[in-house]
Amino acid sequence: MIRKKITQISVFLTLILFALNSCGTPGDARKISPNPKDRVKKNLEEGRGFRIMDSAKKLKGNGNFEFASSNELWRASLDTIDFMPLASVNYSGGIIITDWYSTDQTSNESIKISIRFLSNEVRSDALDIKVFNKKCVAQSNCTISEKTGNLIPELKGKILKTAAIYEKQKKDKNFKPYVAEPPSNNQ
Repeated sequence: MIRKKITQISVFLTLILFALNSCGTPGDARKISPNPKDRVKKNLEEGRGFRIMDSAKKLKGNGNFEFASSNELWRASLDTIDFMPLASVNYSGGIIITDWYSTDQTSNESIKISIRFLSNEVRSDALDIKVFNKKCVAQSNCTISEKTGNLIPELKGKILKTAAIYEKQKKDKNFKPYVAEPPSNNQ
């Protein structure tokens, strides 16, 4: 009973606050532009409003968007494991997970690879690679374990070498040598 009354009072006070807040002194029609863009601009200049798109631009930073195709490490990783089916790929989350893969269909053994990106820079500690091994005795009787051995360093080395090549190609493509202009004849 008391809770119901408190709720009713708080709703009533909230409505009154909204009503009082929306009330304002009407403007002089001779001084206010009929063009909505002009009114918005004036309100923004006076600090009485905001734009959602301006806020979104501030959150994004400088407005330059980086796509997966411009990240050499990401491209090199996908190119290295392109023979495997992918289960999950999330560029913004920085992870690639393959599906279970076996080279021999009659084999009861398959592998799954997850590559987690810790940095966008091409360096050895930028990747966390895990390889999982699945051995099945029967269709429903499988054991899964994390695999150790030479495969992880080989994958990491191949990805880093490919990423370094992509990085060099990008730098060479963007490289524009300075060419001095010939002196003018007006001297």
